[in-house]
Amino acid sequence: MGYSEREVISTSSPCASWSNMPQLFIGFFLALIIALLAYYAHHLSRSGAIAAAFVGTIIFGSGGLPWAILLLTFFITSSTLTRAFRIRKTRLSEKFAKGGKRDAGQVLGNGGVAVFFAAMHAAFPEAAWPWLAFAASLAAVNADTWATELGVLSPVAPRLITNPRKIVEKGTSGGISTVGTLAALAGAALIGLLAGLPALSPVRMKAGYVQTSLMITLSGLLGSLFDSLLGAAIQGIYYCPACKKETERHPVHICGTQTVQVRGWRWLNNDMVNFACAVMGALAVLVFS
Repeated sequence: MGYSEREVISTSSPCASWSNMPQLFIGFFLALIIALLAYYAHHLSRSGAIAAAFVGTIIFGSGGLPWAILLLTFFITSSTLTRAFRIRKTRLSEKFAKGGKRDAGQVLGNGGVAVFFAAMHAAFPEAAWPWLAFAASLAAVNADTWATELGVLSPVAPRLITNPRKIVEKGTSGGISTVGTLAALAGAALIGLLAGLPALSPVRMKAGYVQTSLMITLSGLLGSLFDSLLGAAIQGIYYCPACKKETERHPVHICGTQTVQVRGWRWLNNDMVNFACAVMGALAVLVFS
């Protein structure tokens, strides 16, 4: 299930290079327009819009349209799901560190790894691994987002990934359910199916569409499960004495009460966990390949 350099026929053009400044400028203006639209649609905060413009500029400027398509697929689907199920998530807002508007931390947590591998493509335009890792990182964060947004639809309470016997409230970090896991698989598969398309990939993979898509999908799912594992084991979790609820919010809960740390590492917040999710997805596909 591997790729060698001999199995990869480059289809990259000189426009994938950093020396092509016009593409970088085009990427900047397109990313700026999309970021502004998302800001006025209340999908992004001000800092989130600035970060999204940066992420879009680097990704489009490094790789061009195929890379931007995967990024937009993640952003559009995740934003749509967030808005579609915002009423259900409102009941769980006490659990989450942030609201529906994505800020700079969330944007970079989800897209920072993708930016890195897009830049690697600019440095190594004939290599296959930057595209695979880029796609797998987005598959991981897309899987995690879909699991979070659709997992609330589960009629059965989730169980802690580190202790399947322990039933936890919906929205609890590290809680997983069948519905959420299937949603994660679907989110990863969407990116995997697109990334494996010969017409979209910037490099032609001799191993074939099915194998490429499967590797990216499985890597994305592994990344999302790793996200849950970190959430259950070492993410900083707090307790609100007034609401008597565990939460990711700190230093103040949604009710205005000071929260107290009960477990995990204080510095490891949800944005950092999302970043680790993307890293795991990228590393997994590099191991598979």
